[in-house]
Amino acid sequence: MRYYPNQKQNSIRYRMDTAPAKRISTALDRAAWIKAASDALAEHGVAGLRVETLAGKLGVTKGSFYWHFKDRRDLQDAVLARWKEGRIGDIRKQTAAEPGKEIDALLHTIGVYASPRNRKGIPIELAVRDWARRDARAAEVVAEVDAERLACSYRLFRACGLVDAEARARSVMLYAYVFGVSLLRGEQFAADLTEFKHWIAEYIVRQA
Repeated sequence: MRYYPNQKQNSIRYRMDTAPAKRISTALDRAAWIKAASDALAEHGVAGLRVETLAGKLGVTKGSFYWHFKDRRDLQDAVLARWKEGRIGDIRKQTAAEPGKEIDALLHTIGVYASPRNRKGIPIELAVRDWARRDARAAEVVAEVDAERLACSYRLFRACGLVDAEARARSVMLYAYVFGVSLLRGEQFAADLTEFKHWIAEYIVRQA
């Protein structure tokens, strides 16, 4: 309730201000929501991308969400865009090589996926791929990332002198291995699994 002087009547007139209240911006920005949603996706799959659940974890109301996003689909698309941008950026960085250093770049790429530091990357990779089985936009994004992966490794193999068909086959083999080994728990089969990984990486690459 606001008070407005009525000078004509020399008295105070009361009226409700009918103008819509201005939204108050929150310190929690759009990027924070997207990061929290990406973390939830890695941990719980696409089911974790629920507005109520995310708001509870972030300690804010659903109103904060609708300040930054039109709806849940808007958030989902933003999560996919963040994952795509991050993965393609990392792939290009991993496979960057000076002339004559292509084999080193290929070995480095395999090593990145085998590294313990990749423990967070694999869960979200699997979550996005599972999501892509039921969602056309997610499937499109996965296809774009995979195409970039294979194209980058293909260029490295071609630079090593392999013909087109073999370079394509080696690229597929490389990523089939790194994703397969990330799911495999083979410690009981081979105590020296780390050495096996080095040997396999050398086999995939050095035959070039």
